[in-house]
Amino acid sequence: MAFIYTLRDVGFRYESEWVLKGIDLTIDRGEILGLIGPNGSGKSTLLKILGRHRKPETGGVWLESEDLANIPLGTLARRVSMVPQELPVAFPYTVLEMVLMGRYPYIKGWAFEGAEDHRIARSAMERMGVDSFAHRLFTELSGGEKQRVIIARALAQKAEVLLLDEPATFLDLHHQAGIYRLLGELNRRDGMTIVVVLHDLTMASQLCGRLLLLNEGRVFRLGTPSEVLTEEVIDEVYHCRTVIDAHPTTGHPRVTVIPD
Repeated sequence: MAFIYTLRDVGFRYESEWVLKGIDLTIDRGEILGLIGPNGSGKSTLLKILGRHRKPETGGVWLESEDLANIPLGTLARRVSMVPQELPVAFPYTVLEMVLMGRYPYIKGWAFEGAEDHRIARSAMERMGVDSFAHRLFTELSGGEKQRVIIARALAQKAEVLLLDEPATFLDLHHQAGIYRLLGELNRRDGMTIVVVLHDLTMASQLCGRLLLLNEGRVFRLGTPSEVLTEEVIDEVYHCRTVIDAHPTTGHPRVTVIPD
Protein backbone atom coordinates (compact mmCIF):
# COMPACT_ATOMS: atom_id res chain seq x y z
CA MET A 1 0.00 0.00 0.00
CA ALA A 2 1.29 3.49 -0.89
CA PHE A 3 2.25 5.88 1.88
CA ILE A 4 0.40 9.19 1.94
CA TYR A 5 2.54 10.66 4.76
CA THR A 6 6.16 10.04 5.64
CA LEU A 7 7.78 11.57 8.74
CA ARG A 8 11.49 11.31 9.45
CA ASP A 9 13.11 12.34 12.75
CA VAL A 10 10.41 14.94 13.43
CA GLY A 11 10.97 17.04 16.54
CA PHE A 12 9.11 20.07 17.83
CA ARG A 13 9.40 22.31 20.86
CA TYR A 14 7.51 25.18 22.42
CA GLU A 15 10.28 27.57 23.48
CA SER A 16 12.80 25.29 25.27
CA GLU A 17 10.51 22.31 25.98
CA TRP A 18 10.62 19.50 23.41
CA VAL A 19 7.12 18.17 22.82
CA LEU A 20 8.02 15.70 20.04
CA LYS A 21 11.34 13.90 19.67
CA GLY A 22 12.59 11.78 16.80
CA ILE A 23 9.23 10.78 15.31
CA ASP A 24 9.56 8.32 12.41
CA LEU A 25 6.22 7.35 10.90
CA THR A 26 4.56 6.35 7.65
CA ILE A 27 0.79 6.62 7.18
CA ASP A 28 -0.86 4.42 4.59
CA ARG A 29 -3.24 5.87 2.06
CA GLY A 30 -6.80 4.91 3.04
CA GLU A 31 -6.14 3.91 6.64
CA ILE A 32 -7.59 5.17 9.91
CA LEU A 33 -4.71 5.91 12.29
CA GLY A 34 -5.48 6.72 15.92
CA LEU A 35 -3.13 8.93 17.96
CA ILE A 36 -3.33 7.98 21.63
CA GLY A 37 -1.32 8.72 24.75
CA PRO A 38 -1.46 10.60 28.06
CA ASN A 39 -2.11 14.32 28.27
CA GLY A 40 0.95 16.24 27.12
CA SER A 41 2.40 13.36 25.12
CA GLY A 42 2.37 15.36 21.85
CA LYS A 43 -0.74 14.02 20.07
CA SER A 44 -2.30 17.35 19.13
CA THR A 45 1.06 18.83 18.17
CA LEU A 46 1.75 15.90 15.83
CA LEU A 47 -1.67 16.36 14.24
CA LYS A 48 -0.96 20.07 13.70
CA ILE A 49 2.34 19.20 12.04
CA LEU A 50 0.51 16.86 9.65
CA GLY A 51 -1.81 19.75 8.76
CA ARG A 52 1.10 22.23 8.55
CA HIS A 53 -0.28 24.31 11.38
CA ARG A 54 3.09 23.78 13.06
CA LYS A 55 6.52 23.48 11.46
CA PRO A 56 8.90 20.78 12.71
CA GLU A 57 12.02 22.01 14.47
CA THR A 58 13.92 18.96 13.24
CA GLY A 59 13.32 16.39 10.52
CA GLY A 60 10.80 16.54 7.68
CA VAL A 61 7.31 15.61 6.56
CA TRP A 62 6.32 14.49 3.08
CA LEU A 63 2.82 14.25 1.61
CA GLU A 64 3.31 11.46 -0.86
CA SER A 65 6.57 12.53 -2.55
CA GLU A 66 6.27 16.28 -1.87
CA ASP A 67 7.88 18.11 1.01
CA LEU A 68 4.90 19.34 3.03
CA ALA A 69 6.61 22.69 3.61
CA ASN A 70 6.77 23.37 -0.14
CA ILE A 71 3.14 22.65 -1.06
CA PRO A 72 1.17 25.86 -1.78
CA LEU A 73 -1.45 26.45 0.90
CA GLY A 74 -4.33 26.45 -1.57
CA THR A 75 -3.22 23.10 -2.97
CA LEU A 76 -2.73 21.67 0.51
CA ALA A 77 -6.22 22.78 1.56
CA ARG A 78 -7.71 20.76 -1.29
CA ARG A 79 -5.86 17.66 -0.08
CA VAL A 80 -5.92 17.93 3.73
CA SER A 81 -8.68 19.17 6.03
CA MET A 82 -8.48 19.52 9.81
CA VAL A 83 -11.02 19.51 12.63
CA PRO A 84 -9.46 21.17 15.72
CA GLN A 85 -10.64 20.65 19.28
CA GLU A 86 -11.97 24.19 19.37
CA LEU A 87 -12.35 26.95 16.80
CA PRO A 88 -12.66 30.44 18.32
CA VAL A 89 -14.88 32.60 16.12
CA ALA A 90 -15.56 36.20 17.08
CA PHE A 91 -17.42 37.37 13.97
CA PRO A 92 -21.12 36.37 13.86
CA TYR A 93 -21.06 34.01 10.87
CA THR A 94 -24.09 31.84 10.19
CA VAL A 95 -23.78 28.07 10.15
CA LEU A 96 -24.09 28.05 6.36
CA GLU A 97 -21.35 30.67 6.03
CA MET A 98 -19.08 28.61 8.30
CA VAL A 99 -19.57 25.46 6.26
CA LEU A 100 -19.09 27.32 2.97
CA MET A 101 -15.62 28.30 4.21
CA GLY A 102 -14.66 24.73 3.41
CA ARG A 103 -15.14 25.60 -0.27
CA TYR A 104 -12.67 28.53 -0.29
CA PRO A 105 -9.75 26.45 -1.67
CA TYR A 106 -11.81 25.91 -4.83
CA ILE A 107 -12.88 29.54 -5.38
CA LYS A 108 -10.64 31.65 -7.58
CA GLY A 109 -9.88 35.31 -7.04
CA TRP A 110 -12.69 37.41 -5.65
CA ALA A 111 -15.48 35.15 -6.89
CA PHE A 112 -18.35 34.07 -4.68
CA GLU A 113 -19.54 30.54 -3.96
CA GLY A 114 -21.51 29.03 -6.81
CA ALA A 115 -24.41 26.62 -6.95
CA GLU A 116 -22.11 23.58 -6.75
CA ASP A 117 -20.41 24.98 -3.65
CA HIS A 118 -23.78 25.47 -1.98
CA ARG A 119 -24.86 21.96 -2.95
CA ILE A 120 -21.73 20.42 -1.43
CA ALA A 121 -22.07 22.53 1.72
CA ARG A 122 -25.73 21.57 2.13
CA SER A 123 -24.90 17.90 1.67
CA ALA A 124 -22.19 18.13 4.36
CA MET A 125 -24.62 19.88 6.71
CA GLU A 126 -27.21 17.17 6.18
CA ARG A 127 -24.67 14.45 6.96
CA MET A 128 -23.84 16.20 10.23
CA GLY A 129 -27.45 16.99 11.10
CA VAL A 130 -26.95 20.77 11.18
CA ASP A 131 -28.93 21.73 8.07
CA SER A 132 -32.00 22.62 10.14
CA PHE A 133 -30.22 25.60 11.71
CA ALA A 134 -28.27 26.78 8.66
CA HIS A 135 -29.10 30.44 9.31
CA ARG A 136 -28.42 30.49 13.04
CA LEU A 137 -25.30 32.27 14.24
CA PHE A 138 -22.36 29.97 14.94
CA THR A 139 -21.52 31.94 18.09
CA GLU A 140 -24.94 31.12 19.58
CA LEU A 141 -24.63 27.34 19.24
CA SER A 142 -23.86 24.85 21.98
CA GLY A 143 -20.43 23.21 22.12
CA GLY A 144 -21.73 20.02 20.54
CA GLU A 145 -23.52 21.87 17.74
CA LYS A 146 -20.38 23.89 16.98
CA GLN A 147 -18.34 20.70 16.76
CA ARG A 148 -20.74 19.21 14.22
CA VAL A 149 -20.61 22.41 12.14
CA ILE A 150 -16.79 22.35 12.14
CA ILE A 151 -16.82 18.76 10.91
CA ALA A 152 -19.36 19.69 8.23
CA ARG A 153 -16.99 22.44 7.08
CA ALA A 154 -14.18 19.88 6.82
CA LEU A 155 -16.42 17.55 4.79
CA ALA A 156 -17.29 20.40 2.43
CA GLN A 157 -13.57 20.80 1.79
CA LYS A 158 -13.62 17.44 -0.08
CA ALA A 159 -10.03 16.61 0.89
CA GLU A 160 -8.41 13.18 0.66
CA VAL A 161 -7.02 13.39 4.22
CA LEU A 162 -9.05 14.25 7.31
CA LEU A 163 -7.27 15.19 10.55
CA LEU A 164 -9.37 15.31 13.72
CA ASP A 165 -8.47 16.28 17.28
CA GLU A 166 -10.90 14.65 19.73
CA PRO A 167 -13.90 15.04 17.36
CA ALA A 168 -16.45 13.82 19.92
CA THR A 169 -15.62 16.54 22.45
CA PHE A 170 -18.83 18.14 23.78
CA LEU A 171 -21.05 15.57 22.04
CA ASP A 172 -23.64 13.37 23.72
CA LEU A 173 -23.60 9.60 23.20
CA HIS A 174 -25.98 9.73 20.24
CA HIS A 175 -23.87 12.23 18.32
CA GLN A 176 -20.62 10.56 19.35
CA ALA A 177 -21.86 7.35 17.75
CA GLY A 178 -22.89 9.31 14.67
CA ILE A 179 -19.44 10.90 14.31
CA TYR A 180 -17.60 7.60 14.56
CA ARG A 181 -20.05 5.91 12.20
CA LEU A 182 -19.49 8.72 9.69
CA LEU A 183 -15.70 8.40 9.94
CA GLY A 184 -15.98 4.70 9.21
CA GLU A 185 -18.19 5.42 6.20
CA LEU A 186 -15.83 8.09 4.85
CA ASN A 187 -12.97 5.63 5.09
CA ARG A 188 -14.74 2.59 3.63
CA ARG A 189 -16.88 4.28 0.97
CA ASP A 190 -14.73 7.25 -0.04
CA GLY A 191 -11.28 5.82 0.70
CA MET A 192 -10.48 8.82 2.88
CA THR A 193 -7.32 8.68 4.99
CA ILE A 194 -8.16 9.63 8.57
CA VAL A 195 -5.83 10.52 11.43
CA VAL A 196 -7.65 11.09 14.70
CA VAL A 197 -6.61 11.97 18.24
CA LEU A 198 -8.59 9.96 20.78
CA HIS A 199 -8.57 9.59 24.56
CA ASP A 200 -11.17 6.82 24.64
CA LEU A 201 -8.98 3.74 24.14
CA THR A 202 -11.89 1.39 23.57
CA MET A 203 -13.31 3.63 20.86
CA ALA A 204 -9.85 3.96 19.33
CA SER A 205 -9.65 0.18 19.24
CA GLN A 206 -13.00 -0.18 17.48
CA LEU A 207 -12.47 2.61 14.93
CA CYS A 208 -8.80 2.48 13.96
CA GLY A 209 -6.82 -0.05 11.98
CA ARG A 210 -3.60 1.09 13.65
CA LEU A 211 -2.75 3.01 16.80
CA LEU A 212 0.24 5.23 17.49
CA LEU A 213 0.88 5.45 21.22
CA LEU A 214 2.92 8.51 22.18
CA ASN A 215 4.60 8.90 25.53
CA GLU A 216 6.72 11.89 26.53
CA GLY A 217 6.92 13.00 22.92
CA ARG A 218 8.23 9.73 21.51
CA VAL A 219 6.68 6.77 19.71
CA PHE A 220 6.14 4.20 22.44
CA ARG A 221 4.22 1.62 20.41
CA LEU A 222 2.79 1.45 16.87
CA GLY A 223 0.61 -1.34 15.53
CA THR A 224 -2.85 -2.86 15.52
CA PRO A 225 -5.08 -2.27 18.57
CA SER A 226 -4.26 -5.79 19.82
CA GLU A 227 -0.54 -5.09 19.54
CA VAL A 228 -0.69 -1.71 21.27
CA LEU A 229 -3.41 -2.09 23.89
CA THR A 230 -2.06 -4.51 26.46
CA GLU A 231 -2.45 -4.28 30.21
CA GLU A 232 1.34 -4.03 30.64
CA VAL A 233 1.67 -1.19 28.13
CA ILE A 234 -1.19 0.83 29.59
CA ASP A 235 0.12 0.36 33.13
CA GLU A 236 3.56 1.61 32.05
CA VAL A 237 2.32 4.61 30.06
CA TYR A 238 -0.87 5.67 31.86
CA HIS A 239 0.10 4.44 35.32
CA CYS A 240 -3.21 2.74 35.97
CA ARG A 241 -4.44 -0.82 36.15
CA THR A 242 -6.81 -2.12 33.50
CA VAL A 243 -8.57 -5.22 32.33
CA ILE A 244 -8.50 -5.79 28.58
CA ASP A 245 -10.88 -8.26 26.97
CA ALA A 246 -12.53 -8.75 23.59
CA HIS A 247 -15.43 -6.46 22.74
CA PRO A 248 -18.54 -8.66 22.53
CA THR A 249 -19.56 -7.25 19.14
CA THR A 250 -16.33 -6.49 17.28
CA GLY A 251 -13.82 -8.71 19.04
CA HIS A 252 -11.38 -5.80 19.25
CA PRO A 253 -9.72 -4.93 22.58
CA ARG A 254 -11.96 -3.35 25.19
CA VAL A 255 -10.23 -1.38 27.94
CA THR A 256 -11.70 -1.15 31.44
CA VAL A 257 -9.91 0.86 34.10
CA ILE A 258 -9.70 -0.67 37.58
CA PRO A 259 -10.11 2.07 40.24
CA ASP A 260 -7.33 2.15 42.81
